[in-house]
Amino acid sequence: MMAFGGWTASRASHYGTVDFFGLLLVTLIGGGLLLIGLGPFASWLPGIVGRHAERLPLPVRLAARDLAGRRAAAAPAITLTMVATASGLALAIIATGVTEQSRAAYVPQARPGTLLVGYFSPEQAGAVRAAIQRELPGAPVIQRETWKDDSLDFRHFDVRLKDVYLTEESMYPAEAIGDERLLRYLTGDPTTPYDEGTAVVITAADVKADSVDVDYDLTGKGEPETVKTIPATVVRTAHPQMETIFVPAKVMRDIGYRLRPDELIVDPSLRRVSAGEQERLDDRLGELADTYIERGYQPSTGWMAVAGAAFLAALGCAWVAGGGRSASSRPVRVLRRVGGGSAATFRWFGASRTGLGALCGTALGAVAGFPIGMSLVWPLTAPTTWISPPQVSFEPPWLTIAAVIVGLPVLAAALGGLLGPARKGP
Repeated sequence: MMAFGGWTASRASHYGTVDFFGLLLVTLIGGGLLLIGLGPFASWLPGIVGRHAERLPLPVRLAARDLAGRRAAAAPAITLTMVATASGLALAIIATGVTEQSRAAYVPQARPGTLLVGYFSPEQAGAVRAAIQRELPGAPVIQRETWKDDSLDFRHFDVRLKDVYLTEESMYPAEAIGDERLLRYLTGDPTTPYDEGTAVVITAADVKADSVDVDYDLTGKGEPETVKTIPATVVRTAHPQMETIFVPAKVMRDIGYRLRPDELIVDPSLRRVSAGEQERLDDRLGELADTYIERGYQPSTGWMAVAGAAFLAALGCAWVAGGGRSASSRPVRVLRRVGGGSAATFRWFGASRTGLGALCGTALGAVAGFPIGMSLVWPLTAPTTWISPPQVSFEPPWLTIAAVIVGLPVLAAALGGLLGPARKGP
């Protein structure tokens, strides 16, 4: 079931909501059945370890026998160690795959380091600009304008270059309206020529153009569109997602549109805004507007706390599986008689017993967690809309997996050595 769900979801196609949840449910059920199927090994492994411990040092051999002798009590704790370890590992694998998919799907909103201020009303534009200038003195504020308003109207505007289509993942709509400062921000080149009557096609495509067509309807009544041809030049963009057609604000006003501020921009090549400055600006703006600084894709780290809690739970369960501070009388007597009853000998015994219990649970958890995580990551990254990017391959977090498989038994052994059974006994 896990293989079917993972393989089906990894195919290059799009899925509806029902398909998505169906594949996810099938894979989850398969993972649950795998955990149930591994359950008996929580009781068998201590016995296997006890039978193959003959040539190990005395404290380790006694610890293995003691763990095997109390399988009925240790098996539930080993099972919980397995479940917690498997959950943490599966979550780490899923988070890695989802992060890579999200990184591939990420569309920046501006050039790196750009401060964007938006979502304000036309009446508040002056106050927002004044707040920016107070918090960022000397920072040149660029204004991007729009012909749209919040009222329900059906006016239309479209600027196009014949037989050339800009990327659908562009940061901007088909047109970017403003003055020469906006143009030079878009191109990233302060020497870009500007003419208030000439459009500029900013694209990574190798095209030539001396004009663009503007289709518009100011009536909003569905009447035949008016087509106007305006001069244009072509400028190559430094980034494919910066593609757009820059239209001077004067061209729009000459057509008859009433423009309003849509977004205020601080160009990072002229002024870098720190996180502290953004926070102070947010405090000053309050509910007037929203701010955003383009810092690239920022992966979520909340899963680390959940995975860490699962691994801590696995460590605690391993401590319980190892018997905690209790020990049967026979190993204690042997340690006191043969091992001299020293504190170091008892620490070795406690560390070995807890470490072996943790090793049993961690090994089973790794056997379950790796395939569960690898199969679940594909349904969770399957495209469910036609604009979703294709799934990307990813490298499992091998270092994390190795650290958990090795680190949990070592930490459990250290815990057992520090808080092992007392030396007193009959």
